[in-house]
Amino acid sequence: MRVLAAAIFALGLALASAAMAAAQPNDGFADLNDRLSPAVVNIATAQRVGGEEGSPLFAPGTPLERYNDLSGNRLRMQRSLGSGFIIDAEGIVITNHHVIAGADEVEVVLQNGLVLDARIVGSDPATDIAVLRVDPEEPLPVVQFGDSERARVGEWVVAIGNPFGLGGSLTAGVISARGREIGGAYDDYLQTDVAINRGNSGGPLFNMDGDVIGVNTAIFSPTGTSVGISFSVPSAIAVPVIDQLIEYGETRRGWIGVNVLEVTRDMAQAMGLNEPRGALLTRIDPEGPAADSGLEEGDVILAFDGRPVADDRVLPRIVAETEPGSRVDVEVFRRGEALTLPLNVERLEEDNRPTPPAGAELDEDSAAAAIEGDLFGMTLEPISDALRRRYRIPTDASGLVVTEVDPNSDAAGKVRPGDVVEEIAWTRVEGLAQARELAARAGADGAPVLFSLNRQGQYVLETLRR
Repeated sequence: MRVLAAAIFALGLALASAAMAAAQPNDGFADLNDRLSPAVVNIATAQRVGGEEGSPLFAPGTPLERYNDLSGNRLRMQRSLGSGFIIDAEGIVITNHHVIAGADEVEVVLQNGLVLDARIVGSDPATDIAVLRVDPEEPLPVVQFGDSERARVGEWVVAIGNPFGLGGSLTAGVISARGREIGGAYDDYLQTDVAINRGNSGGPLFNMDGDVIGVNTAIFSPTGTSVGISFSVPSAIAVPVIDQLIEYGETRRGWIGVNVLEVTRDMAQAMGLNEPRGALLTRIDPEGPAADSGLEEGDVILAFDGRPVADDRVLPRIVAETEPGSRVDVEVFRRGEALTLPLNVERLEEDNRPTPPAGAELDEDSAAAAIEGDLFGMTLEPISDALRRRYRIPTDASGLVVTEVDPNSDAAGKVRPGDVVEEIAWTRVEGLAQARELAARAGADGAPVLFSLNRQGQYVLETLRR
């Protein structure tokens, strides 16, 4: 019996090893690299720095002379800190918004060393996508987008980019997860274990057919370098944004003026839904188009313009992708009854100005408010134009902005800087004094306090204790 068991164990190991070997590309990734890497580029940006009158410029005839301008300013060149890829032989290049944000000049450097000046066609901070255009003398090598919706967890993927400014580099791994959210209103990231580092931003994520299924954007790391968790904007989200940027130079997203919440299993059972699905309306902007549609708070949106709404994260993306000015049908579940309501979709007013860095100075009003704005470990401030730009706060959000969270408080891990506290214990928040009074009353005798948060357009509920 022992001999038989050992033989079965050995056979199992052999079959497992054979299966692993079969799952891996037979010839590695060399053929993919040869075919795809010519269309992957480095991105270098120049930012104008004010120079004092009479300050020395770069000497005439030197390679740096081109960075002098007539006003006596000089350009500081940030060399090769980003990646991109070409999708049109006539010169359309894709990269990340954060790679080119604030740049006065952008250069695209091909694998063969060719350097082309680039113009920024448009960029979108919300999805971190930017479109550049260059004017080549000859057609450029290109790659094409694939369908990220067909990507499966466990599939092989390849990233080609420019980590740490070292030049063209290929890394490989698998898709670790889908539908990851890391704080944005339209997040639906592909998570991979592909090594992504600084300089890979804006580069392509390829499937084994050589199609771009994602744009590499972010890593999760306590050290700032790859620890095996990286995020890519899926092509299903990137392509519509790219099309709008090419056509209009900006994004034109739909807006209906609602906040939504996840439908949990308990909620579905209590409402009479056969399964947890849809998006629960928790707030309707009185100035938004939903207010005139017949929608009510407490409705569950099950489908929007014929597209099923699987959960609360899907609805904002579907609405954003809807053409402003469209009239659509919304399928609703209300108190056990199915309804279909017509709704006019308006255009979302977005502030696409560059977001100030995290360490930027606060305006005087915000700085003064921060001194007295601590509550449950959160530093709260009234919404100002500066804070709205910094945290990309939706135009319909109202309340108090969280600017800091005490890591030793109950709010740590639940609340993020940029969240807007809109309600405390189901009461609208108008100011700091009122917020303290509401929290003290609701949290009497150590009871948990319910906070309603607006997180870049997403409605979030959290309970906090002192």
